[in-house]
Amino acid sequence: MIIQEITMPEFEEGLKKTQTVIIPIGTTEEHGPHLPLATDIIHVYEMVKEVARKVQVFIAPPIYYGICRSTSGHTGTITISGHTLKSIIKDIVRSLYEHRMRNFMIISGHAGGTHMSSLFEIGELLLDELPESKIAVISLFHLISKESQEVVETKGDGHAGELETSLIMHVRPDLVKDLPESFFPRMPQYFLARDKKKYWPAGVWGNPKKASAEKGKRIFDIAVDRIVHLKQEFEKFKG
Repeated sequence: MIIQEITMPEFEEGLKKTQTVIIPIGTTEEHGPHLPLATDIIHVYEMVKEVARKVQVFIAPPIYYGICRSTSGHTGTITISGHTLKSIIKDIVRSLYEHRMRNFMIISGHAGGTHMSSLFEIGELLLDELPESKIAVISLFHLISKESQEVVETKGDGHAGELETSLIMHVRPDLVKDLPESFFPRMPQYFLARDKKKYWPAGVWGNPKKASAEKGKRIFDIAVDRIVHLKQEFEKFKG
């Protein structure tokens, strides 16, 4: 059930079947010269909509903003603070809880460390605040990391590389531009850089030229199956 597409009576009927909602979150940030700025939310939102075709679950409207630390200086990136991200998630979960939702799966298509830490922090706080709630915080790429290694050829592939390019080739091929050469940045390990583009000018981490729509479909199907299985496990989870 896609929340923004259903009516109030349909929402009420849906609550008789499930009290589980998936909240998809991504970013609006650079993804090289070849992928759309909303890559992180485009692929994860298509995945969770497919999940909703297979099992009874609510899908909340997608969140297009997250914390973008390493790409904050790249053109087109719109980053928000950790405080803002936590406030958005807190308000959405509280509101859905008031409407009798009880199982909250926050699934992020963006795997940045600061971003994910903020999601875990607010998840723990909400768990304490809402006594009947269950909360899961999931990084999509951590969820499928093992399985995707059987598909992705590029060692050390990351941002806007083979995996993400393949996914967008599958779900939105019309948004993919000419594929750039491979690039593996050398970011400072301990030092905070003001000019991050100096170390990562291309905005690519991996080899987009190894990407294909066929690989994207395989990764997409793996992710959908994992989310379906995780949803079923989550509803049985006793905390």
